Amino acid sequence: MLKWNELWSDLRRKAVDPAVVRARAFHDWVRLNDPVYAAVRRPGRAEAWAGGVGLLLIGLVVLALILFDWNMLRGPIGRWASAEYDRDIALQGDLDVNLFSWTPSAVVRGLKIGGPQWARDRNTADVDEIRASVRLRKLLAGQFEMPLLSFTRPQVVLITDKDGRNSWDLNPDKPDTGEGMKLPVIQQLVITDGRLVFDEQRRGLKLEAKVDAREGQGGDAGFVLDGEGEVNGSPLTLRVQGGPFIDIRRDRPYDFEASVSGAGSSLTAKGAVTRPFDLGRFDATLTLQGRDLSDLYLLTGVALPNTPPYRLAGALKRDENVWTFNDFDGRVGASDLSGDVRIDAAERLRVDAKLTSRRLDIDDLAAVLGARTVTNAAGSNTEAPVAVGGKLLPDAPLQTERLRAMDGSLTYRAVAVKANDLDVRAVNLGAELKDGILNLDPVSFNFNRGELNGTARINATRDTPYSVVDFRLAGYPLESIIPARDGTSPLTGRALGRARLEGPGASIHDFAAASKGSLSLVVPDGQMRAAFAELLGINASAGLLKLLRGDQSTAQIRCAVADFDVRGGTATAKTLVIDTDVVLAQGTGTIDLGAETLNLRVEGESKKPRLLRVWAPITVKGALTAPQIGVDVRALVGQGGLAGLLGAVVAPVTALFAFVDPGLAEDANCGRLIAGAR
Repeated sequence: MLKWNELWSDLRRKAVDPAVVRARAFHDWVRLNDPVYAAVRRPGRAEAWAGGVGLLLIGLVVLALILFDWNMLRGPIGRWASAEYDRDIALQGDLDVNLFSWTPSAVVRGLKIGGPQWARDRNTADVDEIRASVRLRKLLAGQFEMPLLSFTRPQVVLITDKDGRNSWDLNPDKPDTGEGMKLPVIQQLVITDGRLVFDEQRRGLKLEAKVDAREGQGGDAGFVLDGEGEVNGSPLTLRVQGGPFIDIRRDRPYDFEASVSGAGSSLTAKGAVTRPFDLGRFDATLTLQGRDLSDLYLLTGVALPNTPPYRLAGALKRDENVWTFNDFDGRVGASDLSGDVRIDAAERLRVDAKLTSRRLDIDDLAAVLGARTVTNAAGSNTEAPVAVGGKLLPDAPLQTERLRAMDGSLTYRAVAVKANDLDVRAVNLGAELKDGILNLDPVSFNFNRGELNGTARINATRDTPYSVVDFRLAGYPLESIIPARDGTSPLTGRALGRARLEGPGASIHDFAAASKGSLSLVVPDGQMRAAFAELLGINASAGLLKLLRGDQSTAQIRCAVADFDVRGGTATAKTLVIDTDVVLAQGTGTIDLGAETLNLRVEGESKKPRLLRVWAPITVKGALTAPQIGVDVRALVGQGGLAGLLGAVVAPVTALFAFVDPGLAEDANCGRLIAGAR
């Protein structure tokens, strides 16, 4: 304590006392030398007259303001506002103002605000009466607080045209930052018989709503906006409800509930405006569900992928132009989904998402890529995704105009995948969207053994997007393609492949049908049932007998190479070779990616002498989803004709020579074939 006293004494001696001395000296100088000070203390006749005239003028001004007919300002105010905002604005009723109060107030009757030049057929606002007051003490302290704001029969029409222009925007040249309205604290809000019309022409959204706000404590007290309409031809309902406007304070959150249903989607939010009434900031718990996440574009303007039915819930927060949907969790189809989404609505819309599935149903991911699913009432897949007409490649078109309207990024990881025919075990996806160009990197699928990795670039700056894809398959097991029978897989080995394609197309199917590039598949080593290996050369004596006897012995696959050149959606075989230790098979043919059909022909040559061998190529034809494997009977007819000719001309025994194969085929140059496959 002694130390503090010493410090204070020292501070007073060095700073406080000298300041007091200087202040007294200045005061004394003013008393002796300042004429204004002297006139005020001892006013003369001139000063008295001046003071009296000043007070009289002030009194006259006050009296004039009290008796002033404020209606005289209606015309000037309307003309100034109309010129300033380039629309018809008029005060058609009485204008009353009360300035001499601790809560100055005004009453405006018959306010009309017309629409902009492109929407002059409908007024933006028509209000029968507006009553407003402000708290003077707060205003002098730099705060704007309204004890009362009342609207009687307000009619508001909000229009957004197809070019994105807003009829309520009084400063269209100023860019919309997406920060939301910032209203003053309103302690008592009254809206009587309000009507709101919203017409968003780009999304086909129309809404007509009743708006009321009542004071009091009863069940009818509070703010209510209740509306119905349509969005893209389907019914739309909206309801927003808040608590009563009684003793609203700046530091006390204002609770609200909101729900919207339409376009096959339903959203429910329950939260609070954290600082009344800054509508640019609030927190809420959001629950959303529907048949397809892409439908939410019609309600929110945010482009989302196609999905099966979904239900998600999480924390929604708005901070000026930034919206976040964090820690959400739920289900999409038969898969769980959780993560965080951030939406920045400043100038150009940007959406960034980090998503995770603990256990993915691969059919749900196929729906995201454009396949169509059949679901039950619980939202689970009941059939594998298919395209229209039973096709393999998804045919749902990409909404390019939606991609052009926003930027963003996506990361998605499926930690585990439910059992599936492709044996996919994990998925990792990344995407970046910028100025209508979507880059997918990585696109990664991990199988039980092997993986598929690649990238894709989709240029959606035009109505028909142009895509470039490059995918690599590494180590995929052949036994996952052809299931085991009787406990033994007829084909084993690891497949390597690559697909490099580019071309136009709004869907994966359309892209494949018009693509160019290359497709290749290589099996550098493996095994197959000896019976099938013999049948590659249609060896009746070996292959058919082994199949009939149930022989499970295997033949070595030295290599298998399929290399196709793609032009106009048709893949033509440049190299099609299957080399085993008993048969060398070579093929030709095409795959029509648009029609999704095959037309392949494989001819085999035996590497070992065979007494009975039928020379007939194998054919693979029909749909990709159900190929038909057969034998070219024309070759059989030719071989039979040769045997008949030999028997007639030479001798019956000589006719058997037509079915004898000396086994002169040599091993293929596997190294060169594999290196040549792109």
